[in-house]
Amino acid sequence: MKQFNVPIIYRSPLIAAIKNKRKEADKMKKDFTPSLLDFGPLQIYLARHFGFCYGVENAIEIAFRTIEENPGKRIFLLSEMIHNPQVNADLAERGVQFLQDTNGKQVIPFETLTKEDVVIIPAFGTTLAIEDKLNAIGIPTQKYNTTCPFVEKVWNRSEQIARKNYTVIVHGKPTHEETRATFSHAASAAPTIIVNDMEEAIILSKYVSGEKEGADFYTTFAGRYSNGFDMEKDLLQIGVVNQTTMLASDTQAIADLLKQAMIKRYRLTDNTIGERFADTRDTLCYATNDNQSAVYELLKTAAHLAVVVGGYNSSNTSHLVELCEEKIATYFINSEEKIISQDAILHYDFHKKQELLTKDFLPKKDPVKILITSGASCPDALVEGVIQKLVSFFNVQRNVTDILKGLQ
Repeated sequence: MKQFNVPIIYRSPLIAAIKNKRKEADKMKKDFTPSLLDFGPLQIYLARHFGFCYGVENAIEIAFRTIEENPGKRIFLLSEMIHNPQVNADLAERGVQFLQDTNGKQVIPFETLTKEDVVIIPAFGTTLAIEDKLNAIGIPTQKYNTTCPFVEKVWNRSEQIARKNYTVIVHGKPTHEETRATFSHAASAAPTIIVNDMEEAIILSKYVSGEKEGADFYTTFAGRYSNGFDMEKDLLQIGVVNQTTMLASDTQAIADLLKQAMIKRYRLTDNTIGERFADTRDTLCYATNDNQSAVYELLKTAAHLAVVVGGYNSSNTSHLVELCEEKIATYFINSEEKIISQDAILHYDFHKKQELLTKDFLPKKDPVKILITSGASCPDALVEGVIQKLVSFFNVQRNVTDILKGLQ
């Protein structure tokens, strides 16, 4: 796989050594067991896969190269390039301005831009309408485009099934940048509708199966379907694609549910299901799959708590938190600074969208066992920072440097 030129400030010698050792021993990535960092009174289990994915490293490289190549020019990002506060803050410090917030609310009017300005398209991609606006100003949208190749793969797959007259069902968070972009691209080629979760998919399945009918469809899914969407005609053939950072198991479950609705209505067999339901399993992102699979394996380890590191508005990170919460006390933090002391941690409750202060989060055990993973937009340097902070609370026989020497 291509190697990217990512700033050294995001790298971690410790994490790099661990990942390289695991890669050498498991080139086919079949072993999802965690890596043990044994400090004696503290044992840290690192997920097999975590941190920057291909799409994020690609975006970071393009963004920083763009800054270097355009001295003196105004440089803008459509919105956060990735959902990591440290990376976005670093770009802002280098003069990059953000045109929109993560919900698409305009911060700087497009009307203030000129063809001399540089606009970077974020890793999530953008809508066709925004591309048209920028191109009309004279700003080439492809020149500094960091859209993740796996997001573009979803767009391409949507176009392929659209050509065969399938309606596109997008499983994603309706306000997320990637979902808005995917919806825009899919809707340009076929009738398209967004479902946020299984609850909405169950409602949609009743329309697909014919169990439910009526105008309340348009109320239930208001703002989620493409212009001219006709419930009577546009649910006869469907295919499901997803926001690449959703839980893969959720997307598969939603696809299976809608597939069964088609089978029920039209009495389809394995040989005829393709007439009504498109197979789109190849749109699931490899990094999302690997990170989530690594967490499933991580959770098989008997431990006292889990720490998940990443941006609080990161979709893929919140899903890792969701998986951990089902099994163990979990703390979602965006840096080691949130670990205030060995007696207190400030962590994020993504359900309530607020930070919480928890006292005595470290148990009085010997050894204390902690599971750690991070989102796909989280620098490895932040994970090492968290490890260093936790180690500082214990009278350890081995420090991080000793662990690093043992890996080399």
